[in-house]
Formats: sequence, structure tokens, C-alpha cells
Amino acid sequence: MAPKLTREEVKKHTAEDDLWFIVDHKVYDVSDFIDAHPGGSVVLQQVAGTDATEAFYNLHRHEVLHQYKSLCLGNVEGEEPEVIEQLPGDLSQVPYAEPLWLTPQFRSPFYSEKHKKLQKAMRKFVDEHITPEAREKELSGEYISQELIDKMAEANILAMRAGPGKHMHGRSLLGGAMDGKDYDAFSDLIISQELTRHTSRGFQDGNMAGMTISLSAVIAWANDEELKNRVVDEVLSGKKKMCLAITEAFAGSDVAGLRTTAELSEDGSHYIVNGTKKWITNGMWSDYFVTGCKTKKGFSVLLIERSEGVETKKIKTAYSAAAATTFVEFDNVKVPAKNLLGEEHKGFVVIMSNFNHERWMMAAMVMRWSRTVLEECLKWAHQRLVFGKPLIAQPVVRQKLGRMIALVEANQAWIEQITFQMNGMSYKEQAKHLSGPIGLLKTFSTRSAHEIADNAVNIFGGRGVTQTGMGRVVEAFHRTYKFDSILGGAEEVMADLGVRQAMRFMPNAKL
Repeated sequence: MAPKLTREEVKKHTAEDDLWFIVDHKVYDVSDFIDAHPGGSVVLQQVAGTDATEAFYNLHRHEVLHQYKSLCLGNVEGEEPEVIEQLPGDLSQVPYAEPLWLTPQFRSPFYSEKHKKLQKAMRKFVDEHITPEAREKELSGEYISQELIDKMAEANILAMRAGPGKHMHGRSLLGGAMDGKDYDAFSDLIISQELTRHTSRGFQDGNMAGMTISLSAVIAWANDEELKNRVVDEVLSGKKKMCLAITEAFAGSDVAGLRTTAELSEDGSHYIVNGTKKWITNGMWSDYFVTGCKTKKGFSVLLIERSEGVETKKIKTAYSAAAATTFVEFDNVKVPAKNLLGEEHKGFVVIMSNFNHERWMMAAMVMRWSRTVLEECLKWAHQRLVFGKPLIAQPVVRQKLGRMIALVEANQAWIEQITFQMNGMSYKEQAKHLSGPIGLLKTFSTRSAHEIADNAVNIFGGRGVTQTGMGRVVEAFHRTYKFDSILGGAEEVMADLGVRQAMRFMPNAKL
């Protein structure tokens, strides 16, 4: 007959070949696991026969218990676990872990019940389908699977990532969570922020980010209707992939300094493209490249299909190879003239208007990352014991947390204000009035991330610079938040853009 799982019974099992302990009112038999324990056998022997809850949570994340649930014999008789179990789709109960509009005691004028339904469905999809693959591919450096792309295409997540518009009409989102015609800028904000919660920064960009920042240009600026419809259908169905190819080794934020050339043939039927692009997200697997080129009288944007003369090489960066960061070479590539986006020699308006959504999306995502790091710090400060007290008992730690909360909430409030303006403006009006504010928002969000990452590492100590275990989320954020401060326009350039746009509307006023 099996022994009763009482605390007295647990105290009897202290031998190396018969070792039990308790964590969160559950009894674990680690007799056959002691030699395989990653932390060695000694630490297990030290807690043999005891309640090891405090020791466990000082060293491990709760998710570790799920990895080894086969070792659990059951609950201590008459006791129930206290730690909250997060199910797929659940909201966090940690203060400030969710934006205020998702917190039951607060209200918002911006979000409807349709938005809340979309958020819940998206979080469940991320938890069940994206997070497991994201963490696996972040470590291996492998690219996103076609299976996951197909699932996102079926749920119309790929369509949502291209932003609101006519391409959303007639689509059922995430199995009926929202009708495509109701998909607005706030819906877009929800999807962008939920997609970061797997906390795998390289995979975040590898998860079709290239499509997100390039397909919008095709939808808005393609001159050939048949071409546009074909490419949109291929990409949103997941059959083809695409990326934005603007940046070069000679020209990053200085788009005017591009050296890639496109020469129109004498009969006007095609362009010949020569040049290179660098740091192109998703370029390794892309079938289409939305490419910025110098033309005879200015700058033009072409949709280039992978063909003879297009070569791609992987670039190693500070985050995972799962992002497929690429060096692209165009060697006498023949491109049909109908693949021109916008007007010839007037490509700046195509790129600059496209940048608005890219920068807004990047700001949204780094804000959600910052909030997730804040949640990690709040949990760790209550969990970690130092000098006999939890970290949260230290005033200096509470000061750091207070500053992080202020930055996270300020960022969310600002992006919601800008998103509200986006809902009421045409594409052209957004380009005129929001380029500067979005640039400033992106700068503020990444400067905030800089401070949040710094404080978070100090709160976690050595664990904050360790890629596994308790501090892995903080370590990843500290190592990769700079991508958002550079990609899509460097902080200094964004701040200058914001001020220069304000100067255009400055009245002739004197003090």
C-alpha cells in the first residue's frame, strides 16, 4: 500500500536512493533523478525530507516544475498548492504586468469588447503555437517552420501584421475573434504587443517581420493591379516570403546615400539592378525584396523577385540567427518595369510613409518587452531572499521598480494617443502629421528600454547576465534591446526627425 503523503512521511525519505522533498505543497521523489540533476546531487541532499519551497524558488523558475512533473507524487495530505498556474491565454495577476486597459479595475476609452476578445485569442495562439517554437529556434538559430507560417496564415495573423486596410475585409480573424472589417489601429497594437511575449528577440524578427515592413509598401504603392493581387495573395497565404531591402553598408539611416542602382532599358520594359544591401531581416529565405535604388533622376523603389543574379549571405549579429539577417547582392538583375512601386524617381515618399508603421510597430514591441521585464523584476523581488529578507524590502530596489513602472506606463499612454490619431487619419495624413511624433516615440521607448534593462540586470545580479535559468528573460532583453534603437532609424535620427517636423509648423512667434 502506498504511504500517505504527509509531512511526517516525507521526513523519512532522506537517503540518496530514497529522497523526497516538498515544493509548494507537492511531494517530489527525486531518488532516480539525483545523479541527473543539473545542479548536482549535494543541493538535493541538503533539502532531503524537508519543505524545499523557499530554496527552490530562490534558484528556479516555476516552469521547471512542469518539466519534471513526472517526479511529483501528489499533494501533501490536506494541503493545496499556492502558486498561481498560468494557463494559455491567461492574463498575469502581477501589478503592471498588463497594460491598464486589460486590468479589471481600470477602464479605457480606446478599446472595445471586440479588442479584448482579439487579445485573448491572440495570447492563447502565441502561448500554444508560437512560444514553444520561438524558444527552440532562438537557441538553435534555425528559421521559422513552414508549419507555423501556415497556422498563422490560416488564422489570418499574417494579414493582420500588414496593418488595417481593405486586404482585411472578408477575413475571419483567429477563428472568429474579430471580423476583418473591424480590424483597426488598436487591433494592430494588440497583435504587435502580444507577438513579443515569447521573449525570444531573434525569433521575433524571424517571425515574418520582413513581410510586415515590406508588404505594406506593395499594398499602398503597386502600380500593376494584377501584380499586387498576386503578391498579396502569395504572401498572406504563406506560400511566398518577402523583406524590405533598403539599408546598405554605405547608407543606414541616410537613405539618400544609397548606392544600389536601377537603370531603365531603352525600350522601357525593365530595369537592370546592381548593388548590395546589408542587415536585411528575413532576406535569407525571401522570395521578394522591396528594394530602394538610385535611378537616373532620383530614388525609386522596386519589387524584385529572387532570380538569377540575386545572392544572399547570412550575417551574424548579437541576437539569434533565427532572424535570418542577410547581406544581399544584386548583380545585373533584370526587373520588369511594372514592378515599380510609386512613381519613378519619387521613391522617398514610398519609403518614408512605409517607415511610419514600421517604427510604430517597433515601439509597440519594445514597450511590451519592457513590461515583461518589469513583471520579471517584480516577481523576482518578491521571490528572492537576501540577508533574510525578500529583495522588495530594500528601498533601493523599490526605487528602481518605481522608475521602471513610470517608464512603462508613460510609453503605453503615448502610443495609445498616437494610435488613436492613426485611426482617424488617412495614410497620407499620417505621413504628414505623425512621422515626427512616431520618431520621437520610438526614441523614447528605446531610451526607456535602455534604463529598464540596466535596472533589471542590477536587480537580478549574476542571473541577469546568464542566458539560462531565472534571469534568462532579463539577459535576453539587455543583450538585444539595442536592435530596436537602431533598426528602422537610429535614436538620434528619430529625435532629429521629430524636432524638424515640429519646426515646419512653428509659427513666427517671439518671446
